[in-house]
Amino acid sequence: MVDFIDMRAAESRKKVEDAVYNIMKQDKAKFTILPITKFGLMQITRQRVRPAETIITGEVCPTCGGTGKISASIQVTDEIDNSIDDLLVNQNQAGITLYVHPFLHAYYTKGLVSRQMKWYLKYYKWVKVMKDTALGLTDFRIEDEHGEQIELHSAAGAMARAQDREVVVEDV
Repeated sequence: MVDFIDMRAAESRKKVEDAVYNIMKQDKAKFTILPITKFGLMQITRQRVRPAETIITGEVCPTCGGTGKISASIQVTDEIDNSIDDLLVNQNQAGITLYVHPFLHAYYTKGLVSRQMKWYLKYYKWVKVMKDTALGLTDFRIEDEHGEQIELHSAAGAMARAQDREVVVEDV
């Protein structure tokens, strides 16, 4: 689109159109030149000679692993609390470290009486809470005092695994 503003004379418009056409004739690509409009605009279109370069980029989502499914973010704190309770009460673990997304780290460690402090007052065992920017908002892991990851078997995790599998039940 070329703007020839304030060009009122039809003779001048014709001269410009002819000059542009004569120059464009030298181009090997197909082209179209539309006459100058009453607003002083000339449209020139030209066929692309070289093929368009297409760059394909992509990566797998770190949170869902490409499945498009994640657990509800509102449930993650309940799942963490249930896992901590199970580890400290039922399994009698001590010296555990919870690794969470930085947003959840702030949720568990900030405040006058933080969630971390409430765990200590409830279980009389300190749970270390660490940030891990590689984790998604709904992901977490817990390690023992030796730095080994503890396998968790929560109800929410079992439900999520069951939803990921397609179960077919037939009547016999």
